[in-house]
Amino acid sequence: MEELKELISAYKPDAVLNVALPYQDLTIMDACLACGVDYIDTANYECEDTEDPKWRAIYEKRCKELGFTAYFDYSWQWAYQEKFKEAGLTAILGSGFDPGVTSVYSAYALKHYFDEIHTVDILDCNGGNHGYPFATNFNPEINLREVSANGSYWTDGHWVETKPMEWRAQYNFDQVGEKDMYLLHHEEIESLAKNIPGIKRIRFFMTFGQSYLTHMKCLEDVGMLRTDPIMVDGKEIVPIQVLKELLPDPASLGPRTVGKTNIGCIFTGVKDGKEKSIYIYNVCDHQECYKEVESQAISYTTGVPAMIGAMMVVKGLWKKPGVFNLEEMDPDPYMEALNKFGLPWQVVENPVPVDCYKTEDESVHMD
Repeated sequence: MEELKELISAYKPDAVLNVALPYQDLTIMDACLACGVDYIDTANYECEDTEDPKWRAIYEKRCKELGFTAYFDYSWQWAYQEKFKEAGLTAILGSGFDPGVTSVYSAYALKHYFDEIHTVDILDCNGGNHGYPFATNFNPEINLREVSANGSYWTDGHWVETKPMEWRAQYNFDQVGEKDMYLLHHEEIESLAKNIPGIKRIRFFMTFGQSYLTHMKCLEDVGMLRTDPIMVDGKEIVPIQVLKELLPDPASLGPRTVGKTNIGCIFTGVKDGKEKSIYIYNVCDHQECYKEVESQAISYTTGVPAMIGAMMVVKGLWKKPGVFNLEEMDPDPYMEALNKFGLPWQVVENPVPVDCYKTEDESVHMD
């Protein structure tokens, strides 16, 4: 951390935007506190060494108390609330697209469309095609760990954990078409459940093609998704890190990826005593992104919101002491900036609801 403190002290920035791996979140937050600088990131903390005894004890206690087993959660960063408050510094957590824009959509919906939000379905659709048999759109180590883990959703005040890819749905996405999507655990569920009064259910879905799932299952079955070290010819290696080196670099996908993404939230709730539903979403074109910044839409839809989050803090629009998720801030200037900086959004009234069913038994539907 000393080198990081020296770097921050040398540059004297107004804020630090952390786009490093989530393993480094706490170290960077500590450095910001030491240097008196505001902090913004795009993903919540995850421990790199999941066998560390101190971390493991806290993790297993959380699993029992809360009921979900994901390695990443906000508790570690929320614990910095008093430190940032006492220092008069702002920390903004999760200013990517999901989490990030989806969190701002939630705050915007509550401010302008609902008296109460009862359910949120977050839909993340990547309709792009990069032409490779198998590749990940962002860091393979993070991506594959996320999608091969147990899913979960929030309902009636508690977590329900599911098996990987246990629940499935089809949805017809604007400018993309009908896609299969699967229920996953995702970090903004945790913060939205905490910060949206009266919320009854929150789910997160992501689209996957069958080829992707088949490749991933095969890699998992042969142990290539393992995160613990193994010995090979007297040397210690981590299988998923080897796989990361073998797969195409996500940064190389830009020129060959065609198609669009569609990411947004379907909200149901009550306004003026009447039931209401809306869908707020963005459509982003991979090739248009590449023409503008030489990256595909997955990078674009993360990078632009990260920039906007930093801009909100530096301009003083989101400046108050403490640690905050995006849905706790005023959504209006952020939503205006999305339209200005390449991620325009639209609102659809009375969208088609998500009909979710068991992957192995389509006759079993989620209530």
